Order: sequence, then C-alpha cells, then structure tokens
Amino acid sequence: MFKCAFLGCGPRARGHARAYKAVQRGKIAAICDLDEKRLNDFGAEFGIATRYRDAHEMLEREKPDLLHIVTLPGLRVPTMTIAVEHRVPVAIVEKPIALQGEDWRALKALGERGPTRFAVNTQLHFHARNLELKRDVAQGRIGEVRFIDVSARSTPLDQGVHVLELAHSYNGFAPFASVFGQVGGPEDLASRQPAPGMAAAAFRFANKVSAMMVCGLCAPLATTQESRYHHKRISVYGTKGFIQWTMWSWERQTQDAGYESGTHNYGVEDDLAQARLTEACFDWLEDPARPHPCRLGRSLEQFNAILGLYASALACKPTALPFDPPDGLLDALKARLAP
Repeated sequence: MFKCAFLGCGPRARGHARAYKAVQRGKIAAICDLDEKRLNDFGAEFGIATRYRDAHEMLEREKPDLLHIVTLPGLRVPTMTIAVEHRVPVAIVEKPIALQGEDWRALKALGERGPTRFAVNTQLHFHARNLELKRDVAQGRIGEVRFIDVSARSTPLDQGVHVLELAHSYNGFAPFASVFGQVGGPEDLASRQPAPGMAAAAFRFANKVSAMMVCGLCAPLATTQESRYHHKRISVYGTKGFIQWTMWSWERQTQDAGYESGTHNYGVEDDLAQARLTEACFDWLEDPARPHPCRLGRSLEQFNAILGLYASALACKPTALPFDPPDGLLDALKARLAP
C-alpha cells in the first residue's frame, strides 16, 4: 500500500480524493493547506486526521510515496521544487502545468534534474471510453488517421490543455511540428489562469496528421449542458471510419462493425479515470520502465504547442514546433487584446 499526501485542499483536490474509493494500491495519509478551515473541512470530509499547514514539515515527517500538488497554476514552480527538494518519488500535478514561457522553461529544467517524477492531471486520457477508442485508432479500425478535431468552450489554458492532450495521445504522441492560430477575448487574461478567452489553431504533427483546436465560446456545443466546462470533445477521422468522444456521449464508425454510439455519465467516469491516473503512478513507482502516459515531458510538449499558438497569433504567421518561447507572452497578449 503506497503512502499518499495532498498539498492543497481546495475544490479541485476533492476530485483527486474521491478517486481513492477506487484506488487499490494507495491510501491518503496526510494533507496540507495554508488555510486552516479549508484544511479541516477537507480532512473531515475524507476522514484524514493527519493535517499540516507547512509543506516542508509534512514531507519531512510523512515521506509519502506519492504527492498530489493541487495548488494555483502560478505556484507550480515553487511547489514542484519543494517536492524535488524532499525527494518525493512521484507527484501528480494539477493542470495547467504552466502559464507562459518563463515557468515552462523553469519546469523543463526542474523535471530534468530529478529525482522526483511528475505526472500531470489530464485525467480525460484515462476515461474508459477514451481508452477503448484510442485502442481502436491504434489498431487501425478507422484506417489511416487523416484529421483530428478537438474543442472546448473554456479557455485554451483551462480546458484546451485537456483536449490537446487527447489529440496528442490519439495520434500516438507524435511530435508537434507547427501551429498557426488566432486568439481573442481579454477577460480571462486577468484571472488566476490567465489566457485568451478564445482560440482557434491548426496543428501539424511530424507524422503529417493535422489537427484543429477551437476553444472558448466560439467552440461548438457538444451537449445541452449550459456550463462552458461541459463541452470538451474529440473527433478522429480516418480513411475507413471515425470516432468521437464527448463528456456525455461517444460514436464510432468502422468497416467491421458499422456505426455505433452510446452515452456515459461524466461524473462517474471522471472519478474512475482519476483513479486510473493515480494507479498509473504506482505502476511507474514499481517499474521505471512503465512511465506514466501523462508524464511531465509530454505535458510540457503540449504546453509548448499552446505557447506556439500564442506566438503565432501575435506574429500572424505559423510557429515551428518545438520552439523556445520568449518572455512576456501574456503581457504581449494583454496589450494586443486590450479593448
């Protein structure tokens, strides 16, 4: 049984903790948050008596095998650095992994230092139907992949990172080659997850597959749900068929089985996906030859593509990927998009 701890007890941490009903090889041993009320409410809700208000103290005393880092995006570098300093074997970090080029570079250097291995919490990767449909694509059931279409009605930083990870993983994690895009909407640039409110981008992968990503309220509706957070979707088109997954439904067209479709309960499936993401960390702990599918290096590659989108919008031309992002991209976007 692996010993697990939480750094951050806010609303998103509850999704990480609920998953432990289905986690087989780990147990939450300790939690930490600067806010005493939030800490105690979280501990009472999930039955965790060992509580700390200092991350260094918790990690020094408890020495967890797995640390959940569920803090604000602007704190990624310092909190992940703490994990490295205390030689935590593996940590799950909430998305988005970074905000702009400066912290992207810092985390790239941090991940290369070791000894801590990081997985990023893009749990849509582990939804049961996504795993099944990805196997269909990998096995050639829809033929040769030609085009991938992803969308989310929240920002590219908030929910776009989820659907871009899906595009990357459905394409076998082929390297990104280029991006050409546009952004709009300054309102969210002043939020805790600063990003343009809308984005449209054409990506090209090294294996010649193309992908389109649309984010924000300009993205298509994928459900009757009103919340902008409920409209994540991916479609993959091949020479012999297609697949589509949304948060609430799925479709598949193959030569051998024809057309199929169905529905699922996103809330139930998301908790189970979170458990699978956590269990994959235990696989990594037990066998370094089984790296996590959502490991830091891949997430940084995906975020580099989003930074490339920002640069493309500012320069009005394609960005070759990967690229070394300049400092101050968010300030440049704020200046360009200011009303």
